[in-house]
Amino acid sequence: MAERLNYAKAFPEGIHEVLNLEKTIRASGLESSLLGLVKTRASQMNGCAIASICTPRMRAPKEKPSTALCTFSMARDAFLYAARARSLAWTETLTNIQQGHASDEEYAAVRSQFDEAGLVRLTLAITQINTWNRIAIGFRAEPGIYQPTAHGKA
Repeated sequence: MAERLNYAKAFPEGIHEVLNLEKTIRASGLESSLLGLVKTRASQMNGCAIASICTPRMRAPKEKPSTALCTFSMARDAFLYAARARSLAWTETLTNIQQGHASDEEYAAVRSQFDEAGLVRLTLAITQINTWNRIAIGFRAEPGIYQPTAHGKA
């Protein structure tokens, strides 16, 4: 599929703000491995090729890439991941809102892993990757064209 338009060229001010939020999230104190897991899982659920960008960064520290990829769908339960990374259910809940909204049980589970500020940071990270997914899907951004260094290592 051919790219429909260059969204960054069409509305650079808007994309600049999306990139600023991305930068703020990266500097928020959330672990980069957790952010990678969140980005990859949401992108997988959305059927977005941006998952190929996130996958190399989603591993737990010192984990082999093949192990990360094989256990990713079980990350919430896998011993390889920290307890905070097991909060991927929150990513799934907020990404898959057409199936219902966040239950009290899902909120309690994620809240047990994060303080208030951390939970807001995590939630913004989830909404951020969903924003990127929708931009990429809507405008048919060509997979593999994105280069993190060209966008401040987003």
